[in-house]
Amino acid sequence: MKIIVDTNIIFSALLNSNTTIGDLIFNSSPYFEFYSCSYMRIEILNHWERLKKISKLNDTQLEIAQQRIVSKLKFIDEAIIPVEVWLKAEETAFGIDLDDTDFIALTKFLRGTLWTGDKVLYNGLKRKDFKRIINTKDLLELRRTKIEK
Repeated sequence: MKIIVDTNIIFSALLNSNTTIGDLIFNSSPYFEFYSCSYMRIEILNHWERLKKISKLNDTQLEIAQQRIVSKLKFIDEAIIPVEVWLKAEETAFGIDLDDTDFIALTKFLRGTLWTGDKVLYNGLKRKDFKRIINTKDLLELRRTKIEK
């Protein structure tokens, strides 16, 4: 199953990988393939100092955490997503958060499921009947049911 991971999930894992989010990223490879936009790498760099401050990690520790997490993700260059998909994603994101258009576009393009911890995005997409979205609690439950099979 293809899971598209958005910014807040990656940032949460960087801040503390010993959480449910970290567990899902590091221990779900038999059940899920994790993807993100290539732009995510730039987002991490743009917020590096803030991530260091909140996590209380030094540069080396944060770099190690980053490498461990990004090694579990497949990054897709947004340039390969067709314009029609971008337009539909923008339409879907309109009125919720246009900054999440790239994750919605990647989700549509890969026919995956978007994993987010952003309640505004999650609830907004649910209201628009966007079915390919999941939160951490539901992803954990989905993995549990896959393990039991």
